[in-house]
Amino acid sequence: MQILKLLFGSALLAMMMNHATPANGQDGPSAATLRQAAGDRMLIGAAIMSRQLDNAELAGLIARQFNSLTGENEFKPDSLQHERGKFTFAAADKIADFAQKNGMKLIGHNLLWHQQTPPWMFVDDKKKPLPRDQALANLKQHIDAVVKHFHGKVIGWDVVNEAISDKEGEYLRPTPAQKAIGDDYIIKAFEFAHAADPDVQLYYNDYSIEGPGKREKTIRLIKELKAAGVKIDAVGIQGHWLLEQPATQVIDDAIRAFADLGVKVMITELDVDVLPRQHAGADVSATQRSVTDPYKRGLPPQIQEKLARRYRELFELFSRRQGTVTRVTFWGTHDGASWLNNWPARSRTNHPLLWDRQLQPKPAFTAVIEALSDRSAPASSAPASR
Repeated sequence: MQILKLLFGSALLAMMMNHATPANGQDGPSAATLRQAAGDRMLIGAAIMSRQLDNAELAGLIARQFNSLTGENEFKPDSLQHERGKFTFAAADKIADFAQKNGMKLIGHNLLWHQQTPPWMFVDDKKKPLPRDQALANLKQHIDAVVKHFHGKVIGWDVVNEAISDKEGEYLRPTPAQKAIGDDYIIKAFEFAHAADPDVQLYYNDYSIEGPGKREKTIRLIKELKAAGVKIDAVGIQGHWLLEQPATQVIDDAIRAFADLGVKVMITELDVDVLPRQHAGADVSATQRSVTDPYKRGLPPQIQEKLARRYRELFELFSRRQGTVTRVTFWGTHDGASWLNNWPARSRTNHPLLWDRQLQPKPAFTAVIEALSDRSAPASSAPASR
């Protein structure tokens, strides 16, 4: 029986590989694409760096496959305003121009995060928190300038990123903004963004909020924002997941719980880590030294099969929740461009995305296409919101 299982698995994998890779070795302009499979049911996107657009082959793949883009780093506060009052928009503008040229929606990531935000915004020269009024003025100035600069080009902003604490018994992460302004800094950031562009969509984005602990804190935050009269259109579940964790039922429970609050749900930073690591989640400060790097020469067939199965299950879930899940964005375009090659440890060979380092589609690509193309999945009955 075990031999039969192995033979069946190998045959299935070979069939998927043959189906995934056209004769020309690329995804091919005439091959099925993610944006075609998704249709108008949801946005399918990728996070990119502007320099990647200089590679004609990669830029072509991005334009064919995706209908939305997110700037991986170049829309963040430190990239746009490292020095007070000196804005550097060139790299972000390059992504915005590419999105417009190729009929793609653009998401701004992000207006406020405790990482990649210049210290002057919330602390003084002695690394002490600024007075509340001064910190609020800095935050408002940044959000106002950035949101207005991208008016009509960005459809939605991750207003605040990763504000919820991972620690049990602690609600909000003690960030520089929180220490200078207070817990209402999140409300203020949303208010400033809405004032700068009343038509742009506003999102809260975080990792591991599908799990029960952070899920309840996220529900609390959404309720507080709504009680304060703040516009919030969607919550972004980052989706930095593992081959077997979290269970799809846990993810589904979170999607339904957030939808019950009258917001849409977006899977904003999707990748599937195939390498062993000590911690789940995506806290960039949670690094580790002792690591293994078992797949330097590529993924073994059985891991390719597991990765494809995982992606199929995830996209079957997202398809069932169409109308509630309005966007899925991969955090990167191909394995060589993934941040997981350098986190939680540097210089590892990870394989978390749908294309390999040679821009060849993997079996996981076929699995996603097939899951998106299955129109028999029932639509979500969750309440609709803007």
